[in-house]
Amino acid sequence: MTYKVVALYRFVALDDLPALREEVLALCQDNDVCGDVCGTLLLAPEGINGTIGGMPDAIDNVVAFLDKKLGVHEGELKFSTASAKPFNRLKVRIKKEIVTLRAPEADPTKAVGTYVAPKDWNDLVADPEVTLVDTRNIYETKTGIFKGAIDPRIVTFTQFKDFVQNKMDPAKQKKVAMFCTGGIRCEKASSYMLAHGFEDVYHLKGGILKYLEDIPPEQSLWEGDCFVFDKRVAVGHGLKEGTWDICFGCRDPLTAEDKEHKSYEEGVSCPRCAATLTPNKAEIRRQRHKQMTETA
Repeated sequence: MTYKVVALYRFVALDDLPALREEVLALCQDNDVCGDVCGTLLLAPEGINGTIGGMPDAIDNVVAFLDKKLGVHEGELKFSTASAKPFNRLKVRIKKEIVTLRAPEADPTKAVGTYVAPKDWNDLVADPEVTLVDTRNIYETKTGIFKGAIDPRIVTFTQFKDFVQNKMDPAKQKKVAMFCTGGIRCEKASSYMLAHGFEDVYHLKGGILKYLEDIPPEQSLWEGDCFVFDKRVAVGHGLKEGTWDICFGCRDPLTAEDKEHKSYEEGVSCPRCAATLTPNKAEIRRQRHKQMTETA
């Protein structure tokens, strides 16, 4: 069985979010129309963001509804496939922001950087005056990154503000190019940097996923796989599923070598989080993993 997966977002002013949430949730849960749709959709005053999966017809029905209601085709839509159900359940949530930065001056509906299509990305980043910056979190950059890019090594996106304030200078970094998984974080990040004096700010339109979809491996500057927020863990060129696994304790992506490490215990710990676990926490995770495997 092949599942269809769509990652989408659009910055657009929304109101009456509780009513909109109920409408979206009802559609996704309608077995006659959408069947077993899973994943997460976030709704906020600034727009919609999320990734959902399901049978192809079901996903097409949801996307058609969201386009009619919210114009999602005017934002970013990326389709891929999964060989297994990509998420455990469906969630439709109301949030303050569809991507959390906690910087009111960062408003993509008013100002964003210059979009760069994947076909033009290699030429842009070849410019020696361009500073290439990854806006993703550290557990995401572990699976792959663009050659020569700066990894801010942030734990959450809200820390990107600290990175800019402490490590970047508009007087020194005249041109900045940024990238993220699907493009949404770069919209916020570029808006933030423009508000703080950076003039030439660029970001990869459609994100890494669109680049991996459009650019053949022999022309690619991408090294590794791209972390995704579902059970596939990571995808490569052509959006093919990678070979990564994930720690169900801390959610860190795992290589085959990580799983051979003495501190790895399936469903409990990995080399990254084992030292932080108390015996009580470890036992809680063992019991949770046992319950999950028994009911799978």
